[in-house]
Formats: sequence, C-alpha cells, structure tokens
Amino acid sequence: MLAYTLRRLLIMIPTLAVISFIIFVIIQLPPGDYLETYIAELQAQGEAVDPSKIAFLREQYGLDKPFMEQYAHWAWGLVHGDLGYSFEYRLPVTEVVGDRLLLTVVVAAASIVFTYLVAFPIGVYTAVRQYSFGDYSLSFIGLLGLATPNFLLGLILLHLAYQWFGTSIGGLMDPHYINKPWSWGKAGSVLEHLWVPVVVIGTAGTAAMIRRLRANLLDELEKQYVVTARAKGVPPLKLLFKYPLRLAINPFIADIGNLLPQVISGAAVISVVLDLNTTGQMLVSALQSQDMYLAGSFLMFQSLLVVIGVYVSDVALAMLDPRIRLTGGATK
Repeated sequence: MLAYTLRRLLIMIPTLAVISFIIFVIIQLPPGDYLETYIAELQAQGEAVDPSKIAFLREQYGLDKPFMEQYAHWAWGLVHGDLGYSFEYRLPVTEVVGDRLLLTVVVAAASIVFTYLVAFPIGVYTAVRQYSFGDYSLSFIGLLGLATPNFLLGLILLHLAYQWFGTSIGGLMDPHYINKPWSWGKAGSVLEHLWVPVVVIGTAGTAAMIRRLRANLLDELEKQYVVTARAKGVPPLKLLFKYPLRLAINPFIADIGNLLPQVISGAAVISVVLDLNTTGQMLVSALQSQDMYLAGSFLMFQSLLVVIGVYVSDVALAMLDPRIRLTGGATK
C-alpha cells in the first residue's frame, strides 16, 4: 500500500507538468493577446494609441518572446511560487488573488461536504426503503433540485436569506469586511453568507449521487450472499454496513475526483450571479481580457485540486475495497 501511495504521488508531478503546458497552449489559442484587446478598447472609446508605448509594454510583459520561452518562464515561476504578472491589474498575480483562492477552497470544500452529507443518507434510505413514501418524496425533491437552474435557486435563496435572517444580498461577507484583515467578526460573516452558495452548488450534484448510490445498493441487496446472511439471522444494520454498503459506495468514493471540477465550474457561474468574492468572476474577466498569466494561474489551481481529488479517491478505493489490485498484471 505504501509503494502504491508513493507511486501515485510521483505520477502527479508529470501529470501537472503536462496540464500546465496544455493550459498555456489553450489560453494562447485565441487570436491576439492582452495588448491587442487593450488597443481595441482604447480605439472603441475614441482614444489615440501610441505605437511606441504599445511596443514598450509588449517588451515589458514579455509578449514579444517566442511561445516556448514564455511558457518556460511561467512554468519556472510556478515551481518557485511565482504565479506571474497580471496585465489588467498591473500587479503580481499573488497580490491580485488575495483571499479569493482561500474563499474558493472554502466554498468548494463546504459544497462537497454538503453534497456527501445529503446524498449519502438519502441514497441509503431510498435503497433500503424502496418504493416507500419516503423513497418517492426524497427522490422527487432531489430531482427537483437537479432540474432547477442554479442561478434561479440562488436568487430565491438570497431573497429568503434577506427576508428571514436579514443577511445582506450577495457576496460572501458583509460589505464593511471586504479588504479588511481576518477577524472573528469577518469569519462569522463568511459563515453567515456561506450557506447560500453551498446549497446552490451542492444541489447540482446531489440528485445524481443519490440515484447512483441507490442503484448500486439495490443491486447488492439482491445478491445471494445478502439473502444467505439474512437467513442466518445477521442483524439488518450489521449486514447493511459490513457487506453491501461497502461494495456499493465504490462509485461514491470515485466521484471525489469528478466532483471537484464540477464544483469549481459551477462556482464560476454562481459567483457571477451571487457576486461572490471568489476566483469565478476574476477567471471569467481574465479569459475575456486575455490576461494569460492570471487566467493560467487560476486554471492551474483548479487542475491541482482535480489531481488531488483523483489521488484521494484512488487511495480511498484501494483501502476500502480489497478486490482492487494495487499492482498490474493478469491473474489466473
């Protein structure tokens, strides 16, 4: 098991290297660059463009260098914790990002915890109580949450939060805490606002996970070993948790790697609707303005979360299910 864990850790290094190159290629694919977008904006506003100033900025930002040289400079900076320079904000990316990465991690982690806390017990209950009133009711609520657009659900919850609790509309904290140092009051304000985006983002994946766990558990409960255990008088709860549930949650655990990118991509849309101070709005703006180092840093951060999520799910599956072989090769 230790060798398997170390091998999976080592695989993460070349994986992230390949991902960084692909990201840099993708953000360079649109025609032009940030300065050409900047020139077009100035001309649209009727302002004159000084060619010498543009040439100076192109040289200062390194946009006149070959593609591979630009990538090597950016990748080398990533290794040393330097995320590059934001053209739009004219500041290092680390200064521009500020608390946004931390808040993004908080929202993503809370959304994943919410999804699992809701989906796991409901999935187990609907499988054990198949075709009961609770099964139909909970399945209906889950499917209703899946069918409701995230932005609409977010607006409804914002209205209810303001009407019932007096929570300020939008954002992840009260306006007077923005750009202020962290304190207990600021942390409490974040917790007060956090439940709305967590519920909105979490409901998108909850229904699908409920249906998947329900189907897998129903399949296990109908197998012969379960019938035999019941005939021998094994207590229902012991039988459920010791055998069929352990086998049924394999896809549930494997979803950790897929859930992180879904949460991040969903948060990018919700952050615009709910005016969240996360990376979502800034990422959209950076992609639109072709601020490549800022956009590339965000995408690398999200890719790192995905790789970590896949690693955690692989290790958890190997520990949970002894049928999963840790070494290759066919067995006879």
